[in-house]
Amino acid sequence: MNVLEEWTALVCRELGIDPARVDRTAVLDLTRDVAHGVARPAAPLTAYLMGLAQGAGTAPPDVVERLSRMAKDWAGADTEADTGANAGANAGANAETRAAADTSES
Repeated sequence: MNVLEEWTALVCRELGIDPARVDRTAVLDLTRDVAHGVARPAAPLTAYLMGLAQGAGTAPPDVVERLSRMAKDWAGADTEADTGANAGANAGANAETRAAADTSES
């Protein structure tokens, strides 16, 4: 048994959860998607919110897939929005770099 398995078993015992009901891989994949697609602090918060929904019985059966897709869509939308802004910022930065180089060569 590795450390993650031991920790999961210990926490499940402490919380009165059947470890067989825990899909550790799905939760880790979800938090990876959220951390990379949205923001690192959003990953544990999302896992917690998903747990609250599961406990309340309001989580859809495909909750992990839905949240992962939302995180990936968020990252895609963010990248598309940044592309235009970054192009302008990069052009300005490149112009400043060229101007500084021209000044130092004179």
